[in-house]
Amino acid sequence: MDFTALTITGKLALAVTPLLLCLCMPLAYWLAVSRMPGKRYAEAACNLPMVLPPTVLGFGLLMVMSPSSPLGAAWESLFGFALPFSFSGLVIGSLVYSLPFGVLPMRAAFEKIDPGIVEAARCSGMTHAQAFWHVILPNAKGGLTASAALIFAHTVGEFGVALMLGGSIPGRTKVASIAIFEHTESLEYGQAGLLSLALLLVSYATLLFIGRHGLAGRPAPSRIPDGSHPRRRPAFQDSKRGYHADHIHAVR
Repeated sequence: MDFTALTITGKLALAVTPLLLCLCMPLAYWLAVSRMPGKRYAEAACNLPMVLPPTVLGFGLLMVMSPSSPLGAAWESLFGFALPFSFSGLVIGSLVYSLPFGVLPMRAAFEKIDPGIVEAARCSGMTHAQAFWHVILPNAKGGLTASAALIFAHTVGEFGVALMLGGSIPGRTKVASIAIFEHTESLEYGQAGLLSLALLLVSYATLLFIGRHGLAGRPAPSRIPDGSHPRRRPAFQDSKRGYHADHIHAVR
């Protein structure tokens, strides 16, 4: 088995997952709560990598990262190497390629949060940032877990973008999916089968993990921290959800 390719694949997935989670959290929350008229254009841009052919996306990223482009030239002047056919280029390409799989589950989780508990947290004196970290994120942990698992699995299995941006440099950019392709071309079906089985197990384990801990699992009750909610506040009307509430009862 090509353990070097598996190692590069694991390093890539472990690098992309936390970076993309940090990028997706504010974006997904903005998409969930924003009422801006142009929000649909941002939604379409976020979902575009999911419908574009990977080779088309990879070619576009290759042009953007080339040393003749402003981004590629700036990167090379700062770090001394070109982005195409490097591990850093693979990481950046994977961030773009897996973006929808990070944003969509988070956005769904944020949209399910009762706005009443957020209002209660704000009325108790929390800033917006404090409410986000201490109220919103804990109540959206199922979506965060699902996003992390999907980003990891999608990065492990990517082929077209990895081939266009990284090529097949052993020990640097040759990931498991490219190794499977090359073994198949060389009629080395045993090696291709072992690598395919490894990726299959990763994908299956990801689905089991999401089913147990992610959005498919039992949702956690909406709550705010103990002692930080008011007993009663004026009635409010939510125009989007269309309900009326006279009281906010926070779950301890």
